[in-house]
Amino acid sequence: MRKFITGAVLALAATSPAAAQLASAPMSREDYEELMTRANQLPDTPGSGRYPAVIHVTPALPDHVVYHPADLGALDGRKLGVFVWGNGGCAADGTSSRFHLAEIASHGYLVIAPGRWRSGPNARDGAEPPRTPDVSPTSPAQLTQALDWALAENARVGSPLHGLIDQGALAAGGFSCGGVQALTVAGDPRLSTVVVQNSGLMPDGGPHLAGMELTKAGLTALHTPVLYLDGGESDIAYANGLDDVNRITRVPVAWVNTPTGHGGTYHDPFGGRNAAIVVDWLEWQLRGDAGAARTFAGPACRLCTDPAATIEWRNYP
Repeated sequence: MRKFITGAVLALAATSPAAAQLASAPMSREDYEELMTRANQLPDTPGSGRYPAVIHVTPALPDHVVYHPADLGALDGRKLGVFVWGNGGCAADGTSSRFHLAEIASHGYLVIAPGRWRSGPNARDGAEPPRTPDVSPTSPAQLTQALDWALAENARVGSPLHGLIDQGALAAGGFSCGGVQALTVAGDPRLSTVVVQNSGLMPDGGPHLAGMELTKAGLTALHTPVLYLDGGESDIAYANGLDDVNRITRVPVAWVNTPTGHGGTYHDPFGGRNAAIVVDWLEWQLRGDAGAARTFAGPACRLCTDPAATIEWRNYP
């Protein structure tokens, strides 16, 4: 008999964006492994923004992967925003959402994810080591470390990033288990917004999987506008995300759903439509871009009139 893996298990253990794409449907171990193989054959992409991005690793920030515009000189006075990211499954694979993250970087962002370069034909590290059920492969502290490193490089004379970062344009985000990591560090006063994708906190009183221990009380630490980007009712995180949204009363929350299931569009070319939504959110929240704001706000906002998406607001003036 073939062993089948449920969407819930895949979502919490996925280590590639392609694996996440089919997470809302049961699939066999054989199909899962075939999907992983195909995904890892797809080339890295530079994103579709003005600043084609590269994937980078640095000994100064071990166990992290960095994405940024390949030609920093092309910024021509524009400052980089910073987006620290928690991987799906809290995986120790900083390239598990490489298309999504490179797309964001190509719009003028320094994006940092915990883990090693384990996905794609240019991967430098082997497969993720076997997991211990009660230990998360990565931690929220690694998102804070990434933020600390970025700001230190901004200040360090001789750094390629010296003076290039907008210290008022800092954000945290993540997918599934990684979204919980982003919520765990959301109280950091340096952050200006948080993005929670295909994720939500586990119900109080129930089992909390490794890496997803934050309770609903942690939502009180939020001090910035928040975007929840979920995949509709077939997304296993839908109920948890909606419950979070309804509990947040102190800050503006946009709750956006697109009919993708839990897998989102992470492995689509340039991260798909959901990467474009995240870029617009960051451009609005971190840079005050009025054109990007029209994706979310106004009587005829783009998501308001999109038949393949819904948007609801809480605490929005």
